[in-house]
Amino acid sequence: MQPPGPPPAYSPTNGDFTFVSSADAEDLSGSIASPDVKLNLGGDFIKESTATTFLRQRGYGWLLEVEDDDPEDNKPLLEELDIDLKDIYYKIRCVLMPMPSLGFNRQVVRDNPDFWGPLAVVLFFSMISLYGQFRVVSWIITIWIFGSLTIFLLARVLGGEVAYGQVLGVIGYSLLPLIVIAPILLVVGSFEVVSTLIKVM
Repeated sequence: MQPPGPPPAYSPTNGDFTFVSSADAEDLSGSIASPDVKLNLGGDFIKESTATTFLRQRGYGWLLEVEDDDPEDNKPLLEELDIDLKDIYYKIRCVLMPMPSLGFNRQVVRDNPDFWGPLAVVLFFSMISLYGQFRVVSWIITIWIFGSLTIFLLARVLGGEVAYGQVLGVIGYSLLPLIVIAPILLVVGSFEVVSTLIKVM
């Protein structure tokens, strides 16, 4: 039997990895020279990191690409979610004060539907009507959404030209008088005559 000779030379090719046993690893030593790659970003030359160079050499440079900031992407959250607080406030005032003499356009609730105002009204209504029972809030929202869908389907079957968003908005905003009357009835509930008059109005 031949005496063991020097371990075979370690020579990876094309950047491939070769596994070497731990007994042979003691004799291995070396270094990796990183190429001096510079990237021009606005006139300053910056040396790329080793990881960046490694990814670019392997063809994964597309992972490091960054798109230019689009001014449309930097919108505030309310604008991104299409929440117009002034419009919602105006619609709430239109519903709570429906008299034409006050100068509010009541048709704006139907003609310009939104989702977030009615959702806030329905959430507020569910919090007031079911005080302390938060698990029932989801049921009230479900009833609002599917009840509005039922009314929408009935209106379409009967020949009405309405959109689902219009029905959802009108039904959501129509809960506002109930929200206003609920605390009033708690205060004057002990006075039977006054409470009856308020219920009649």
